[in-house]
Amino acid sequence: MTQSIRYKRLINDAGSLSFFRQLNSLFAEAFDETDTYLGHQPTDEYLLSLLSKDHVIVCVALMDDRVAGGLVAYVLDKFEQQRSEVYIYDLAVDSQHRRKRIATELIVFLKKEATELGARVVFVQADPIDTAAVILYESLGIRENVCHFDFELKNPPDK
Repeated sequence: MTQSIRYKRLINDAGSLSFFRQLNSLFAEAFDETDTYLGHQPTDEYLLSLLSKDHVIVCVALMDDRVAGGLVAYVLDKFEQQRSEVYIYDLAVDSQHRRKRIATELIVFLKKEATELGARVVFVQADPIDTAAVILYESLGIRENVCHFDFELKNPPDK
């Protein structure tokens, strides 16, 4: 029997909080970054405040009220014209649920959300070594070869 998958944007409510925490755990496992995602977990209040912000989009794929996949995206207001773009920051699918089009459908779901917000485009970055992600994104969008740079801060806040 095929399990049904439903896609949902998380909002500022108690049910969403549980799904958000599940998504954080999924990211920790999928990216092999336990300390980053689980080492200093934010408070419930902090996560709920994120979910109440218009520029933060958290979407999940749910199977039997368990997070099978999800993404976090940010709306970026542009200055050169009155428009916005949506940047997918993290996207992952639980290893048990891969190859079921969940990542594709999460992006399709996000595109609908972005359209409702009046965004012009949705974009994402992928490391060339992550061939599965590159293949997925190439199947859905136009590839641009760019370089990514991080600028380390000497004394970042501990928060």
